[in-house]
Amino acid sequence: MAANIGIMDSAYFVGRTEILAWINSTLHLNLSKVEEACSGAVHCQLMDSVHPGTVPMHKVNFDAKSEYEMIQNYKVLQDVFNKLKLTKHIEVSKLVKGRPLDNLEFMQWMKKYCDSINGGQLHNYHALERREACKGGKEATRRAAATQQSGKSSSSSAAPRPSSSNGTRKHEPPSSNAGNHHSSRAPSSKQTKPAPAAAAAAYDEKITELKLYIDSLEKERDFYFSKLRDVEILCQNPDTEHLPLVGSIKRILYAADGEDLGAAAAETQTLSPIAEGSEERRNSAIESQKRKLIVNQDVDAAAITSLSPRQRLSDSSDVKCSGSSPLLTC
Repeated sequence: MAANIGIMDSAYFVGRTEILAWINSTLHLNLSKVEEACSGAVHCQLMDSVHPGTVPMHKVNFDAKSEYEMIQNYKVLQDVFNKLKLTKHIEVSKLVKGRPLDNLEFMQWMKKYCDSINGGQLHNYHALERREACKGGKEATRRAAATQQSGKSSSSSAAPRPSSSNGTRKHEPPSSNAGNHHSSRAPSSKQTKPAPAAAAAAYDEKITELKLYIDSLEKERDFYFSKLRDVEILCQNPDTEHLPLVGSIKRILYAADGEDLGAAAAETQTLSPIAEGSEERRNSAIESQKRKLIVNQDVDAAAITSLSPRQRLSDSSDVKCSGSSPLLTC
């Protein structure tokens, strides 16, 4: 099931261009950025395209601007997930911020899921009619149509005009040469107009890439900050904060920029809670052995005083016989 795909799945390597082309062709929209779908309305209609009748389209708001209105769309999407028993977690708090990386990852998952249903083939789905039932659906359709029309007109105006031949220029009177000279410049100025548009598109592409890079850096920063925070909480534990090793770790955590940490780093390498624990166990074992030795001496002294003189003499003779030679017998 697509709900359980891993982060290294091929679905998460689909580019933004392919994602946008899939959305625009499926829903007859004209999105230029993935984060334009952060309101959640596009996700709801994509689910409606693969599961017709499952999504209550009259509750979807294509004109959502505030986070509150966007959250209502994601509530509708979550209800659809619950009906279909999909366990995919929707990070609403990140998606409504319009961050490119989060919206791209979620849309990549949406494409993977929609492609897994009927092989991604849509049968008799009328996106425009279904969107008319939504709040702001007609306006979204008109905006998409206007954007497509302006794109077509700009592309047609950017087409180069045919230049006049040299033969016609020879037969023209000299008085009209100046006018023709200016008129011939006009198409050249129009031909240079698409250059700024292409540059703007390249700048937008670069800005989007930088936004994605910044989002990845922020995620990595938050990850390592949480790890350092866990270490700090562990060092503040009353059971361990008195240890020298913990003190060295705190000095490293709270050190200012440019501060020499060579002594603290060396101390952390020499100190070890395991070594301290083994030293304590060794000292306690020595103390217990000393106590046993003292108790044994006291017992031996008490036993000697309780023996009779004859028993003491026999014991001493046994000791002398046994200590003289192993070959002699008493």
